[in-house]
Amino acid sequence: MKHASMSFAAAALSLALFACSGEEVAPLQAPAATVAATAATAALSADEQRIAGDVRYLADDKLEGRETGTRGYDLAAEYAAKRLRQIGLQPAGDNGSYFQAVPLLKATRVAEGATLTVKRNGREIALQFREQFLPALNFNAAEHAIEAPAVFVGQGVHAPELKHDDFSGLELRGKIAVLFSGAPIRFDNDRRAFYSSTREKLRVLAERGAVGAVFVNTPEDEARAPWSRGADNWQRSGMRLRGADGKGMHTFPELLASANVSTAAADLIFADGPQTAAALFQAAQAGTLKGFALPGTLALAARTNIEPAESRNVVAKLPGSDPALAAEHIVYTAHLDHIGIGAPVKDAQGVDDNIYNGALDNALGVAIMFEAARILHDAKPAPKRSLLFIALTAEEKGLLGAEWFAERPTVSVRSLVANINMDMPVLLAPSTDVVPIGIEHSTLKSALETATKELGIGLSPDPFPEEVVFVRSDQYAFIRAGIPAVYLDGGVISADGVRDPKLALRKFLREHYHQPSDEATLPIAYGDALRLAKLNARIGRLIGDAKERPQWNPGDFFGGKFATKHSSH
Repeated sequence: MKHASMSFAAAALSLALFACSGEEVAPLQAPAATVAATAATAALSADEQRIAGDVRYLADDKLEGRETGTRGYDLAAEYAAKRLRQIGLQPAGDNGSYFQAVPLLKATRVAEGATLTVKRNGREIALQFREQFLPALNFNAAEHAIEAPAVFVGQGVHAPELKHDDFSGLELRGKIAVLFSGAPIRFDNDRRAFYSSTREKLRVLAERGAVGAVFVNTPEDEARAPWSRGADNWQRSGMRLRGADGKGMHTFPELLASANVSTAAADLIFADGPQTAAALFQAAQAGTLKGFALPGTLALAARTNIEPAESRNVVAKLPGSDPALAAEHIVYTAHLDHIGIGAPVKDAQGVDDNIYNGALDNALGVAIMFEAARILHDAKPAPKRSLLFIALTAEEKGLLGAEWFAERPTVSVRSLVANINMDMPVLLAPSTDVVPIGIEHSTLKSALETATKELGIGLSPDPFPEEVVFVRSDQYAFIRAGIPAVYLDGGVISADGVRDPKLALRKFLREHYHQPSDEATLPIAYGDALRLAKLNARIGRLIGDAKERPQWNPGDFFGGKFATKHSSH
């Protein structure tokens, strides 16, 4: 999950089945090294044990971090298909299978030849590869080299409905845009989320004729995701969806070169300009950024290895019980991939570990989805609408598996009525509540409020709204396709008055997020995980049996942006 605030660094460095007998079947056995029961695990109920077993298998070293396009991810996909079949769900992928093929383009940086040089006032300042800058992955050309004048464009945001235009008075055609991540502090959360998207920024730069982009990290960016963390993993590949022509989709070929610069090197980019990096950082915090032309030119060059790749979504179906409404589908999702093998990091015992297992992100979310599927399958009759359960690929590469399915589903695109997503529930301290992400946008709120009241679960506001997580996980691919969506995060109110879920979340993000230490040995509150599965199942039942399909709320920002896209299919 893209839980930390999305900077360009985060986006560039990171985006034989069992026969179904109809009887309860235990989860597949995890490797022996991971099944040694601890005292805490032994105390779990059978339902909690089932969730824990799925987490242990998916987060085992054998799966090598489940990076998209690798053997480890393929093992996870086979496991997911077997588990969904065990539960009793029907295949709903391509050609009667449990799999939907997702064509991808894979890009990997090459260190040799990577340069970023500031040419200004008769001198040249060459930034150091990895320590001070990283070229962005180029999905359009194996080699690129450009030199052009540069223009600072603030955060690269044009929001006419808020009378905000970072490009006012600036000519960008044929220039390299220099910009910060994020969106103005005065924006509401929805618009901040939308305009903070790197994809949206690149789109508007390309529209204005820019030939390149240099994203400069702010101190806030690196407080959330230290430069060294991404720099140490500079060899990690990125991906984009691959079209029928073999080219990458949404890759903005108009932008011939892009790069990311560390906070520590920001002064070099703004050297001899009208404002210092420190002054600009302060202006960003105050919401008073103004763009300006930079003197001289910037020269960017790099090489990229580009090759086709393949992966798979895992898709299963619980048919609806109503002859008419069964033609409509509620989509449950959880991303199956993680970030694989990377730079080694010392564990608590001082031993180097280079497998980024992704236990909470997102083996736990997948396991909760399996349990929700089991609950819904075993309760008769089935909901009136059909339910799809999808273990998605390539979330960590930019929500690609979700985007592929939302735009090219294995069922009628018009039949998709809602998405319920499960991603990185940080359940490391027992809580009494959940944090609903996205309920304010649609009539899904009614179903969620009913379900939580029935189950005695509290609802708490997002404790970190500035992180705009609503656009940072797979539900956003469905939102962009015009489909109402919601997902539930772990709670923030302590169940025992001793362990603090909010502090546990902060600690996880600081110490374990996208690190090898995100392992099944963390103190996961499996009681909370089971409760979350029951809640997700109950929401699906309520939506599935409702007379009307979910609707965007009148005047909603995302509904206004995207609802017509779904209705036009």
